[in-house]
Amino acid sequence: MTVRTILVVDDSPTDRHIISSILTRSGYQVGVAENGEEGVIKAREIWPDLVLMDVVMPGINGYQATRILARDDATRHIPVILCTTKDQQTDKIWGLRQGARDYITKPVVAAELLQKITGLD
Repeated sequence: MTVRTILVVDDSPTDRHIISSILTRSGYQVGVAENGEEGVIKAREIWPDLVLMDVVMPGINGYQATRILARDDATRHIPVILCTTKDQQTDKIWGLRQGARDYITKPVVAAELLQKITGLD
C-alpha cells in the first residue's frame, strides 16, 4: 500500500497546521477535519490512504471516530494512526483496540511521524 493522501483530524488549528506542513513538505496530499464527526464524513468523501486522528476532541472523540471507521465495511481498509497528547500505555492499548494501526504522541516529531507512515507501505 502506498500512502499518498492523508486526512488529518484534529481540533487544534496549530496541530493541524504543523502536521499538515510536515506532510505537505514530504510530498503527501493532505485533507483536514476539525473533529471526529467531520473526520468520519471526510474519510467517506475523499477516501484517504491514511487518517491521522487526534483523540481529545469535542463531540465524537478520536477513539469513537476510529472505531466507526474500523467497523464500517466501506472504510475499514483505511489505516488510522492516533496522534495525541495522551501518552499512557493504557491509552495506546485502548486506541489499538478501537482499530488504530499505530499510535504517536504529541508534540509530533517529523522523523517519527514519517517513519510510521512509511512503515505502513
